[in-house]
Amino acid sequence: MITFRLNGTEQSLDVDPSMPLLWAIRENLGLTGTKFGCGQAQCGACTVHLNGAAIRSCVTPVAAAQGSEVTTIEGLAASEGELHPLQQAWIDEQAPQCGYCQSGQIMSAAALLATNPNPDDAAIDAAMSGNICRCGMYQRIRKSIKRAAGSEAVVGVFDPQAATEEVKHV
Repeated sequence: MITFRLNGTEQSLDVDPSMPLLWAIRENLGLTGTKFGCGQAQCGACTVHLNGAAIRSCVTPVAAAQGSEVTTIEGLAASEGELHPLQQAWIDEQAPQCGYCQSGQIMSAAALLATNPNPDDAAIDAAMSGNICRCGMYQRIRKSIKRAAGSEAVVGVFDPQAATEEVKHV
């Protein structure tokens, strides 16, 4: 029996300890937000948090979760019915296209912001380097992370009203 907390709720599974955590989450516990992409930890679609760290659940045995806290995209928001700031930023920046990679992208971004609440482009690129987006939405993903961090101004959004006011004060 393997016992761990999933999105704040204790779970006990009687499964092969070598089963990938991804399949335990999807097949045994019915949470399908975490996606299978490559099965080799190369694409990031299966990213979840294990004790707050972003991991690739397709290659992590469920036994590694014993006694730990696992968070999936379904458990990222503070409460049901609301969005995590990253999820809202993804919508605001229109980051999703096909959407397949998005849960893994958001989980990697959340782990980044938990340790670096105001990342620069280099930190974002480093944290997100293991996540592949077939649609090429990398700039929108970066903007979404900055928006969620509260530093969207760094992206360079032009506000003509603010520019007009600044000229009046000169």
